Amino acid sequence: MLDSPADLSFKPAVTPHPKRLTQDQIAQYNREGYVQPFPIFGAEGIAANAAYFDTLVSQMGDDARYAVNCYQARLSGLYDLATNPDILDHVEDIVGPNILCWASAFFAKAPRDPKAVPWHQDAAYWKMSPARTVTVWLAIDDVDAGNSAMRFIPRSHDKGALPIREARGDAVLHLETEGVDEMGTPFSNDLKAGEISLHADMLVHGSLPNMSDRRRCGLTLRYCPPEVEITDDAWATGVEAILCRGEDPTGRWTVHPRPENNDIRNTTSPRNLGTN
Repeated sequence: MLDSPADLSFKPAVTPHPKRLTQDQIAQYNREGYVQPFPIFGAEGIAANAAYFDTLVSQMGDDARYAVNCYQARLSGLYDLATNPDILDHVEDIVGPNILCWASAFFAKAPRDPKAVPWHQDAAYWKMSPARTVTVWLAIDDVDAGNSAMRFIPRSHDKGALPIREARGDAVLHLETEGVDEMGTPFSNDLKAGEISLHADMLVHGSLPNMSDRRRCGLTLRYCPPEVEITDDAWATGVEAILCRGEDPTGRWTVHPRPENNDIRNTTSPRNLGTN
């Protein structure tokens, strides 16, 4: 564990021979803090992903909308999504050939859900250093501004930890980033079902209440290279990482094999490490 403060600086991706992203797309990620959209699943996969989430809801009830958090090492269905080769090819172009998935979460805003996700920076809440996690947001449903797509503040990812205050209104989080109104126009992360976006872990983002008649469901997958270190022993007990590609030359990560179980009722709930 580190004794020094966490390194929350941004390190630009340098990938001479990318697998999926173009050099322009890598440059956009470095400059803006995000890049999208990338189609991953066709019609059959889109239907299967939606059916899988519906199965989790049938097993857990409405709690599944926010409670399926960090089960990537406990449910084979989530493990298989996290290790999808097409997703990993995009991630590799940002983080390199050794890839860990250390967290995941379904977020499903029901129609007329009044709660907002206030502006925040993920890595400022996490006990990890350096800040090198890439979040993949996989659209289970079509998402757009109408049904509360996630919003990004472009170019906010390389500013370090920004000031925070108590969140206002009906919010999922109790803290929010200050001064966002002066940081430029938000970008709506509109995606079709089966598409992904990638964004840096210090990018300011959030979402408005879903005032539409449509559900807004997505799956976040958190990926980092093994050089990232967990900085808090207590926090480390909640991390159940899987090695998605390559190896861990540091030897510091405990990784889990693919689980045989795919029924959420047959496992206990892991710790919630998510923030959005």
